[in-house]
Amino acid sequence: MKVLITGGAGFIGTNVALFHFGKKDEVIIVDNLSRWGTELNLQLLKKFPNLKFYKIDIRDRENIDKVFFKYRNKIDIVYHLAAQVAVTTSVVNPYEDFEINILGTINVLEAVRRFCPKTFLIFSSTNKVYGGMENVRLVLKNGRYQYRDYPKGIAEDFHLDFHSPYGCSKGAADQYVRDYHRIYGLNTVVFRQSCIYGPNQFGVEDQGWVAYFTIAAILDLPITIYGDGKQVRDILYVKDLVKVYELSYKNRKSVSGEIFNIGGGVNNQISILGFVKYLEQRLNKKIKYNFSDWRPGDQKIFVSDNSKLEKMLKWKVLWDKEKGVDNMIKWVCENIKIIKKFVKFS
Repeated sequence: MKVLITGGAGFIGTNVALFHFGKKDEVIIVDNLSRWGTELNLQLLKKFPNLKFYKIDIRDRENIDKVFFKYRNKIDIVYHLAAQVAVTTSVVNPYEDFEINILGTINVLEAVRRFCPKTFLIFSSTNKVYGGMENVRLVLKNGRYQYRDYPKGIAEDFHLDFHSPYGCSKGAADQYVRDYHRIYGLNTVVFRQSCIYGPNQFGVEDQGWVAYFTIAAILDLPITIYGDGKQVRDILYVKDLVKVYELSYKNRKSVSGEIFNIGGGVNNQISILGFVKYLEQRLNKKIKYNFSDWRPGDQKIFVSDNSKLEKMLKWKVLWDKEKGVDNMIKWVCENIKIIKKFVKFS
């Protein structure tokens, strides 16, 4: 099998690549290496002989086309994971966010349509397409927010509300990917992902908070909590996400054109302060943290209803939050020397 991964040196891309290397597949990675940690991940991936790497920005249509033309009609799966991934960055530079997430996605879709029209394309979207969800009724229980009316979490038919430039750009890309199936017949699937975490994740303050908090705690660096810390996320270990990707390819005829929410679900939700307390318990230390204002479009709670995914793909979460976070801590500890050398925390 031959797969192409945009953003392949990023956190999720690296885990996808390692999965395919384990199957002896050929992996083609397109990445501009702009995010901190990608060069470190690339060093790991270059150990595998069946890697082809192209340092290309997805906004560069000419060179994206060249790569797809070179492998025309030979790619089995395209994982479109390259993106601008932070709400705060999108607020500071909405034009760049637009270019990367919308124009970049169009460039990839057009390249697939022209040169690999039968390939299966997996797109990494986000729960931020549902916006701030200010009208959802909440209750405060056990020191954290909970839904009053959504006991299973948020399903795919919840109304879209692109709150923040990032929400707008990912939401637009999300819909383009779906419509390229409806209009051009491409085999595409969209995953609206919620708080993925795991090894090879070099989290920073505005994105990848599970990894960021873990690294900061181990290095005794102060943490800023935006909001009141009672906000809740359903965290999902990256190996469970990669398994979903695998199952979607195996069932590509039935899932083409579909959109799925995916997260840890109701059994793997945790508040920000709850996560800090868990780290304190596992690391046997007090963690320094302070509070700051809420960030734009921040959801007080997001928990994914995975029912559609579980029904169509017979998938379930295998890595509960305790097992997953413990493995995350282990990875950070094993790589702390190199992380400490390059860490860019303020």
